[in-house]
Amino acid sequence: MDSLAPAADATASPELQRMWQAAQDFEGMALGELLAPVFDSVDVAHGIFGGGEAEAMWRSMLGREIAKQIAASRGIGLAEPVFRSMLQMQEAASGEQP
Repeated sequence: MDSLAPAADATASPELQRMWQAAQDFEGMALGELLAPVFDSVDVAHGIFGGGEAEAMWRSMLGREIAKQIAASRGIGLAEPVFRSMLQMQEAASGEQP
């Protein structure tokens, strides 16, 4: 398989698919943390639609959802090495050779 993404392989085991999803979730979380300062630095008080308590409440959720979408569409390439590390740890725990 060229890519380690088991989601693209219909024959992948459910366990591998869950591991891939966990790696993508990790990438989404990491991207969310990287994007948070960007969203915090935007001056929304002087915009046409900006400001208010409601916007402040939903801003972090918007950042997390944008990060999840970036990660789901190949992201920045963090999910694959995380997935590879998870596979290596699983193989080492079970005594198999990579």
